Amino acid sequence: MLAAEFKVENSCRSVSDPACSWKLIMEPVEPFLHAVNQQLMWQAREFDPQIVPYAEHALNHGGKNLRPALVALAAGCFGQPAEAHVTAAVVIEMVHLATLIHDDVMDEAEMRRGNPTVAAKWGNEIAVLFGDCLFAQALKLASSFPTTEVCRAVSLATNTVCSGEILQMQQRRKFPAAQRDYFRVIGMKTGELFTLSCDLAAFISNAPPDQRAALRAFGAAFGSAYQVYDDCVDLFGQEAVAGKSLGSDLAQGKLTWPVLLAWERASAKDGAELENLVQNWQPENFAAVRVLLAKYETFEPSRQTIANFLESARRALAGLPATGVNGLLQLTDFLAQQTRVLAVK
Repeated sequence: MLAAEFKVENSCRSVSDPACSWKLIMEPVEPFLHAVNQQLMWQAREFDPQIVPYAEHALNHGGKNLRPALVALAAGCFGQPAEAHVTAAVVIEMVHLATLIHDDVMDEAEMRRGNPTVAAKWGNEIAVLFGDCLFAQALKLASSFPTTEVCRAVSLATNTVCSGEILQMQQRRKFPAAQRDYFRVIGMKTGELFTLSCDLAAFISNAPPDQRAALRAFGAAFGSAYQVYDDCVDLFGQEAVAGKSLGSDLAQGKLTWPVLLAWERASAKDGAELENLVQNWQPENFAAVRVLLAKYETFEPSRQTIANFLESARRALAGLPATGVNGLLQLTDFLAQQTRVLAVK
């Protein structure tokens, strides 16, 4: 669902280096992320012995751990994260990984994070069923909390994410419908788990209702910004930096914000050409789409959309303890910085 990965190197070259910025943001929560990864490996062994290989493959090839990092950084607004925060982060990451496994089936993807997908390695049937197993395991772990609130929140969020994916599938190659519902869909399929990460962190920390709501608002806005950024990477990025083939969304008929902007701004002739390129997709069509994106200057308004979401995310933090929000604010600055880098060809 989220294809772009922040590329992080092992050492910082300068303070302004994006890799350095990411390293500085993540350093305070490294012990937390290590604990999350350790528990994920333990969860892999909880499955039936014959299913463990699938679980180890899915759970041990982690990405950037952005959602667990959000749990830790949001919990940091109220003090040090506790073991319960680690468990919540594991639950959310398992839900996220389950959605990715199902995404890879639908998109016929062969590689994920530099490794074969579950579907490519064991087939679609195994992948679908194992994704279901991961959802169930996540809910089982969520039910271990002494309150039903966590399990309820995870269940609702999972329902929302899957519903968002269904809506996006219904709108493939359908420009008017995709334009009408684009921001609603990204809020459901991407923003919802970011929201859940911040929400559960606040709930477990016994945050007051207004501060819990503020963190939910932060997660929703930051998640939407992240998805628009991800859309931009797929269209304006460079394969060597993105670490993936570009144009993958278009190949699947997914109409992302820059493409919708071009369609909205285009002349009748160019709009019809864009529709034809998407509806009769061939890999060589990507170059022609990029020409239209440049002609109708879609990068800058897309960047501004990201900036607007990030500003909303920053405003949401205004009522929280000033000493605790620094990591979250740094995340917004980092994403803004990564967006600017896309403009450098």
